[in-house]
Amino acid sequence: GNKVDLLPADAPGHLGRLRERLAAACAQAGLGGAPLVDVRLVSAKTGFGLEGLISRLQRSWKCAGDVYLLGATNSGKSTLFNSLLRSDYCKSRAPDVVDRATVSPWPGTTLNLLKFPIINPTCDRIFRRQERLKEEATKTEDQLSSEEKKYLNQLKKQGYLVGRVGRTFQQQKSSHVVDFDPDMLSYSIDEDPRHSPKKKEEREEFTYNEVKDARWCFDTPGIVKENCVLNLLTEKEVKLVLPTHAIIPRTFILKPGMVLFLAALGRVDYLQGEKPAWFSVVASNLLPVHISTLSNADALYEKYGGREFLKVPMGGEERMKEFPPLVPQDITLKGIGSTEAVADIKLSSAGWVAVTAHAEEKLLLRAYTPKGTVLVVREPPLLPYISTIRGGRIPGTAAYRTKKPPSLVENLKTTGRR
Repeated sequence: GNKVDLLPADAPGHLGRLRERLAAACAQAGLGGAPLVDVRLVSAKTGFGLEGLISRLQRSWKCAGDVYLLGATNSGKSTLFNSLLRSDYCKSRAPDVVDRATVSPWPGTTLNLLKFPIINPTCDRIFRRQERLKEEATKTEDQLSSEEKKYLNQLKKQGYLVGRVGRTFQQQKSSHVVDFDPDMLSYSIDEDPRHSPKKKEEREEFTYNEVKDARWCFDTPGIVKENCVLNLLTEKEVKLVLPTHAIIPRTFILKPGMVLFLAALGRVDYLQGEKPAWFSVVASNLLPVHISTLSNADALYEKYGGREFLKVPMGGEERMKEFPPLVPQDITLKGIGSTEAVADIKLSSAGWVAVTAHAEEKLLLRAYTPKGTVLVVREPPLLPYISTIRGGRIPGTAAYRTKKPPSLVENLKTTGRR
């Protein structure tokens, strides 16, 4: 499960819950019949969980065949490929030979089937790797170099979970010999200096012995999901919808007769209920959330669809003419309690809204997504305590102040400071 760095910890043990949900999703997708060897939560971008993943993959060396990175578009396969390429999973000389995968938000952009040779995890290599990992785990953040600290701080701003991926086996760099022609460098006072034409750099290639028995790790083009809102968007719009930084949950308390808009891509109407309920939005921080009354909601969408106020889609009236209309789906929920969400309303791939209501409180909701996309009610919710991650209520509004939980760096010794 990639991109786990984007999701905040809503309560202790949230990674265990996410792992269980991922295993259940694999079984639901039809992988239950095959032996599911392991489930890992990682972030190819921040490095969280990657060293553990590499160690687990190396223990599977005896399994026959190569390794393929498979998944939907925008799931981060190419970023994972690039991270593994520069890790202990890959032969040390390979990064200088293999082109790195192109990382793009546009679906299906891995045009070539890229691959790198997997290093043979001999007993000696595994021992040396474990020694490096043990040594690095004894370091504190204060013992890192200024460059490492700067890089870690940058990753902390982008994700909640951060890791450090190192190299045990480095290729020895040969000393560079300056190649020059003395006759080309010499010239008389009545001549202009002449520059020798640049030699075309020769591309490095693997030798026969390096790859004759190699096993390979392949990157593959992403599987395009059907009925996905991303298929309806331009590249510029996709960049706004796909979160690239840690998601900061936004919570609102709504009374019956109020409406929540997530850009112009989704809408949730609170139609009936006895008490106010909490709606927590988990989506890209760049997507605006607006609250309206039921009587004004249609006019708001008509007026601001395609404009900066709702942001996505963008392009004004012409863009909205070609964009599918929002279609409704009625949802009935029963509250669990004021601190635990009862369900997530997934607005296709634009994000989701976790609904928290008082115990036994019955809610009638109506959710909208663009025609041709899928709206899913996820029970139980992925982050059931997400509504508790909030600041104080903003006076005169339905919104609470946002609150960003602290980041966690794995494989570093904690200093006891908060």
